[in-house]
Amino acid sequence: MEEMTIRECTTIEEFDRCVALQREAFGLPDLELSPRRHFIVSRHAGGWTLGAFVADRMVGFVHHLAGVRGSNEIFGYSHVMAVAKDYQNKGVGARLKWAQRERALRDGRTLIKWTWDPMMARNAHFNLNRLGATVEMYIDNFYGVDYGADRPEDERPGLPSDRLSATWLIDSARVHALAKGGAVPFEGKRAGIIAIPTDWNALVGRDVQRARDEQTRVRDEFKRAFAERLVCAGFERGEEFSRYVLFEA
Repeated sequence: MEEMTIRECTTIEEFDRCVALQREAFGLPDLELSPRRHFIVSRHAGGWTLGAFVADRMVGFVHHLAGVRGSNEIFGYSHVMAVAKDYQNKGVGARLKWAQRERALRDGRTLIKWTWDPMMARNAHFNLNRLGATVEMYIDNFYGVDYGADRPEDERPGLPSDRLSATWLIDSARVHALAKGGAVPFEGKRAGIIAIPTDWNALVGRDVQRARDEQTRVRDEFKRAFAERLVCAGFERGEEFSRYVLFEA
């Protein structure tokens, strides 16, 4: 792959490219895209956006917000990351996330949070195994009913946008080791698994009702696990089903 540079986005033209990359990567209607003003305002409020550039072309970005919790603890919130279609599956997302971590550490932060669709096996493997994030919260219908914007309106599945809430302790020993390329499993007593269909999009396209039933089952199993104070910290990929791995906290 060509030489790539990762740096902060600062110009209106670069923020417009972030909007275009969202549309290209996700196929969402304009209502669901973060607009130029969002990037500009969040930058002035303590957030920032890192872009991945090949020559003069931005091929990906990650948008980082400043969050507050508890006793005025400031943490990072990773709102959106998008990569151009012709640069997907080439490691751009990983480079952006590790660059985000380095920038957050320089800012004095130790925690970054974000969400992802629990039915997406590739995202689960990346977030849990490669980055070392953990999960202790399941959120129902976080963004409202998903559009399925790549389909005609009368064929859209109308599934809830359930999400897992990631906790990334970016200064932990495990994450430091993963940042150096090591394979570092979570240290803890294994307490169970939650299976998901490995190819979720194919299932949704083939049988929406079965997909809805699977989503409901996964939601119920995660909520029971978190009610029992288990933590999700690993993922095992399989051909038909893949499995989230639960541990005692």
